[in-house]
Amino acid sequence: MYEICVKKGTNDIFLLMGKRLRKLRRIRIHREGVHILIVMAVVLALVCAALYYIFDTKVPFIVVTSFSAALYLLVLNFFRCPIRKYESETEGIVIAPADGKVVVVEEVEENEYFHDRRLMISIFMSILNVHANWIPVDGRVKLVRHHDGNYHMAWLPKASIENERSTIVISTPNGTEILTRQIAGAVARRVVTYLEEGEEYEIDEHMGFIKFGSRVDVYLPLGTEVCVELGQKTTGNETVIARLKS
Repeated sequence: MYEICVKKGTNDIFLLMGKRLRKLRRIRIHREGVHILIVMAVVLALVCAALYYIFDTKVPFIVVTSFSAALYLLVLNFFRCPIRKYESETEGIVIAPADGKVVVVEEVEENEYFHDRRLMISIFMSILNVHANWIPVDGRVKLVRHHDGNYHMAWLPKASIENERSTIVISTPNGTEILTRQIAGAVARRVVTYLEEGEEYEIDEHMGFIKFGSRVDVYLPLGTEVCVELGQKTTGNETVIARLKS
């Protein structure tokens, strides 16, 4: 009995390692981060090399090199871009546009486009989350509008209307309009949107990218079935956050 348990436990470990390796192979660096990572690597390498040759003691070199390595790994982690495919039926569902945590699920007045009450689901992305954004529904893009603004903390309610942001309206195949808003936070300083008005897009495609801490709001028709709750973690292009009325 003991040998069987050990063998089974070993097999479980190998299966887990295999899953992790497959997951790593499906991660790439987002194009928004390539230039930043190259420049950063060169600058940090030059600084560390200078410290190594300038000082007789190696303490400054060791300290700065350790800090530089940690900082570079943090930024590298931020710009990772997992390759994800949604495998199930997409009709009538709304997929999480971002990794993060659900911070708002409530009825609100949407005054930029709809000018009526909508169900808003907000996902906050910390600096440790993937910051690539995915399209939440299949459909045609009706509106893409960028707004300059402030840089309040992304989880604050006023961030939706005062921070730098991009508003995207997508009409699904059955005519339901969904509004998605990419919002820059206190650390984020750039919102990038790839979508163009009049073009057709599908779930699995990238909507854009927000650099260094941010939030994505999704505005849905009242009566939409909510599939997430406050505090729940989401995975972009995988977690179903709502189901539209047919």
